[in-house]
Amino acid sequence: MTDRLTRTAHIARDLIRIDTQNWGGGRSNGEADAAAYVTGVLTAMGVQSETFEAAPGRASVVARVAGEDPSLPLLVVHGHLDVVPADASEWSVDPFAGEIRDGLLWGRGAVDMKQMDAMILAALERILASGRKPRRGLVIAFFADEEAGGAYGSQFLVRNHPELFAGATEAISEVGGYSIEIAGQRAYLLQTAEKALQWILLRARGTAAHGSQHMRDNAVTKLARAVATVGAHEFPVVYTETTRELIARIAELLDMPADDPDAVAERTGTVARFLRSSLRHTANPTQLEAGYKHNVIPSVAEARIDVRPLPGREREAIDAIRELVGDEIEIELVHGDVGLEQPFGGALVEAMAAAIDRHDPGAPVLPYMLSGGTDNKSLSELGIAGYGFAPLRLTPELDFAAMFHGVDERVPLDALEFGTDVLEDLLLTY
Repeated sequence: MTDRLTRTAHIARDLIRIDTQNWGGGRSNGEADAAAYVTGVLTAMGVQSETFEAAPGRASVVARVAGEDPSLPLLVVHGHLDVVPADASEWSVDPFAGEIRDGLLWGRGAVDMKQMDAMILAALERILASGRKPRRGLVIAFFADEEAGGAYGSQFLVRNHPELFAGATEAISEVGGYSIEIAGQRAYLLQTAEKALQWILLRARGTAAHGSQHMRDNAVTKLARAVATVGAHEFPVVYTETTRELIARIAELLDMPADDPDAVAERTGTVARFLRSSLRHTANPTQLEAGYKHNVIPSVAEARIDVRPLPGREREAIDAIRELVGDEIEIELVHGDVGLEQPFGGALVEAMAAAIDRHDPGAPVLPYMLSGGTDNKSLSELGIAGYGFAPLRLTPELDFAAMFHGVDERVPLDALEFGTDVLEDLLLTY
């Protein structure tokens, strides 16, 4: 089986086998090993690169590739090397074995985002091996720490080495360009926007006491009430330019009214949860911490909430949460980052749509907003407009969206080849 793997699959499998779990808080595995691997692939194709460490082991790789037309602005093509942690006991395969099964590559990073890293490298390798150049100059970047906000990766490089990206005006990266099926027709979601990020801490204070006492001033009780209220809250739909056009286009494909965006999104099958999340703010409790002993009522209880506001409406989301939890609950911003929204139009969007059409004729390309975030947030500090374009032609039964940070990540081998073909096409023509 190994000898029959394509170059893209080889690279993706090799990267999956490098454990780069990122737990946040400065703790990670293997990013330096992955950076060394990527550097080796680039060197073998004749591309010089630089490795930057924001802290020991937190390595990112950046390279420049000359284009045919030096008068054109550069394009940043980037991926990240880290992955979220994986509990092997929950998986049906070893998450770091890079197993091939049923025509798919399995492992942590197969979806987010070592498959895209591999497609970038394989597409560039093809171009250079044939004696050609991309149409415009490229900045190729593989960042550390994306899964924890980028402080040791893209954010570090943008703020400390902005010269690396000089001359670039646009960027492409993960979580866009993949296919879904709507009313029996394949369509592709091009990511033109992503929500803002606000990781907040809810803190309740009370009276410390023996666990046997009658106690109404209980920090855990106060916190539990606040967490349940926030977790159950349904924020209202608020359109942006991206989501308004997305819902209108999907409704047209489904031949249904567009006046109920949730109903339209629900008709998109496996991607419905992604799309519904893009229509409103979301706030999900993710961690709880309180107490140190079963029979001691603690004086403080804390909960971490992952808040994803719509772009430009961060204050609105936090104000709503403040009203929900009341004055007794403290709110602390632990980490925040901007939301982004780019036009669904212009030369790059047209080039991406045209590349898809050349490899899957007639399939519509739709704009969408990512409910999470990418390293494009950091690049936006330099005025670089970022899009999500990791093209994959998928079968409708594969719940691709659910595998982001999920169990049993896997990607079809033929989808990797499709994506490499489309990326090669785009880099040669844009």
